Amino acid sequence: MIDCMEHLPSTEAALTALREVARAYHREIEVSHDIGADQTSRRTAAGVGVTADPDGSLPHEAFVEFGGSPRISVRLYPDDEGDADALITVEGVECADVPRDAVPAFVRSVLSGLAYVKGKRFPPGYRLIVPLPGDETYKEFIPMVTLTPWLSARVR
Repeated sequence: MIDCMEHLPSTEAALTALREVARAYHREIEVSHDIGADQTSRRTAAGVGVTADPDGSLPHEAFVEFGGSPRISVRLYPDDEGDADALITVEGVECADVPRDAVPAFVRSVLSGLAYVKGKRFPPGYRLIVPLPGDETYKEFIPMVTLTPWLSARVR
């Protein structure tokens, strides 16, 4: 099993880790790949038909959807995009700028029931709280009108 905070240098390594998480939680996943500078979402200046980066490498981006509840999707950005390697969406709540190394632990935290929703009276609103090993926590604002049944069931 891949350690949940192991260094994941490539999109393929992250996909392997996510497949292991899906297998551990008996979840199906669907993966789509975008390979080439003209295909990836962050390559708006690549130009038509330009598939390689200036250094000759082929950027690889992937989109992963987990089956079942909660609805989870992960967009893994190309390997050279810096520390903000992934966008994870849980029940419509977008958690942007998640480092690639934290992605498996993040998904594992949600699927294992560690993630929860915290409400505040003033200013009114909710936050999705996703704790990770090593005292790292992700917090994302949730507008009250978008609370799904899964999110509502996790309000503390």
